[in-house]
Amino acid sequence: MITKTRTTKETDITVSLDINGTGKSNINTGVGFLDHMLESFSKHSLIDLDLTCKGDTHIDDHHSVEDVGIVLGSVLAQTLYPVKNMERFGSANIVMDEACVSCDLDLSNRPFLVYELSVSGKVGQFDTELVEEFFRAFALNARISMHIIECRGKNKHHIIEAAFKAVAVALRRATAKNERVGIPSTKDVL
Repeated sequence: MITKTRTTKETDITVSLDINGTGKSNINTGVGFLDHMLESFSKHSLIDLDLTCKGDTHIDDHHSVEDVGIVLGSVLAQTLYPVKNMERFGSANIVMDEACVSCDLDLSNRPFLVYELSVSGKVGQFDTELVEEFFRAFALNARISMHIIECRGKNKHHIIEAAFKAVAVALRRATAKNERVGIPSTKDVL
């Protein structure tokens, strides 16, 4: 398990992560909806995740959500690179009632995000615009090229949760061990 702590004037975050886990999690970000999404992410990625965040949520949830993405992504990058004996590419379409979201990703060490979810407003007290902020921070700091595309859906909660699950399953597939691929790049480095 790898642990990282990051403290700023806005947040104090500690993340411990085991990429070869069983999907156990202990998460407290101070943002209830984000906790729910990260618990789902942990469960479906099979990544064990302990995460705490003390943030300036009295202002709003933005700093906590974005900074959790930064720290979670950077810890994941520590476990991934250099990529060796892993599939590298992962893909998943996740259905949640009427919603379906796809995620295609590449453990490329070259960060990029394509984000196409049509959610706006709030889910409970959670500003849905923060979902994109989280995934951008996560992808850039994990150095993953990631495309999250809404195929269909109406319920914001279902669409967002399907996105987190799609990322989780695609990541689980991309990190699957495969000794035959060695370094999965014609460049011989990732």
